[in-house]
Amino acid sequence: MSQRQTPAVIGTLGAGRMGRGIAIAFAYAGHEVRLIDVKQRSRDAAALLERDARAEIDASLASLSGLGMFDDRHRHAILDNIRFAARDVAPAALAGIDVLFEGVSEVMEVKCEAFQFAAPHLKADAIVASTTSTFLVSELADAVTAPERFLNAHWLNPAYIVPLVELSPHAHTAPEVTDRLAALLERIGKVPVVCAATAGFIVPRLQTLMMNEAARMVEQGVAPAEEIDKATRYGLGFRFANIGVVEFIDFGGNDILYYASRYLAAALADPRYAAPEIVDRHMREGRNGLRDGKGFYDYSLVDPNHYKKEVLGRMLGMLRHLNLMRPPQIAESDTR
Repeated sequence: MSQRQTPAVIGTLGAGRMGRGIAIAFAYAGHEVRLIDVKQRSRDAAALLERDARAEIDASLASLSGLGMFDDRHRHAILDNIRFAARDVAPAALAGIDVLFEGVSEVMEVKCEAFQFAAPHLKADAIVASTTSTFLVSELADAVTAPERFLNAHWLNPAYIVPLVELSPHAHTAPEVTDRLAALLERIGKVPVVCAATAGFIVPRLQTLMMNEAARMVEQGVAPAEEIDKATRYGLGFRFANIGVVEFIDFGGNDILYYASRYLAAALADPRYAAPEIVDRHMREGRNGLRDGKGFYDYSLVDPNHYKKEVLGRMLGMLRHLNLMRPPQIAESDTR
């Protein structure tokens, strides 16, 4: 009879917002989590930070239980999965950690010092992941003693709610390390994606463009903020909650994007709307998506009608979630 695998022990290097969010995500899934403060503090200051961290985590858990995510009687058991370690006792806490997430300030010197502090105390096979949203994983790799076990894991706040975690290995990250971390994240209900070591990862690059454009439309008087947000929630967000951005290019047709880009670039006199070369190339090669059987994805083995029905079903699910599903209004005289 196979024995149940002992959950990995998780550490967060830094006890701030990101560390606390990651701690909740893993503690909720039954993992022991060690919230490690790496700053030199007095005993009273460390005790104050611990009380603050536990109070914030408890308040977050109370909010989740109040919204029906779990029975509140389990709240204290989840909270008890999290241990706080001040810097003076951090070496002992680090020694038993299987996966360590660095979440200290976005200052290179601070991160390097934190890695140097932690490294001598970690197990030989411990995975180390930075949660930085600023630095490339390749820029940080020289600061760790075992770069083959180091990668970036970019969480989106709130970390205990948003499913996505963007994993970014560097050239010397061992592939099995990326696989191990991805599998661990999946086991706690997260959705990991792997991307190259480039500035902005995936989501920040997309959302920075979108947020700037939304602010620009307010500035230009295109629409007030309230209308833009409504359009985002019930149009853009609704659509892309059910079908990926690249998938949607294929679904609607690459040629639609090609012509729309040309029109907007000219009408707004703004080259930002010009399509990239890959869109032009797909247009020339007849790779316009679902109806051509090829685009960014290969649809040669896909039943188009079944696929469209699946997408429609997901969208109807969103309508129900938003309480916008309405029954048909049938005239009493029409009984056919």
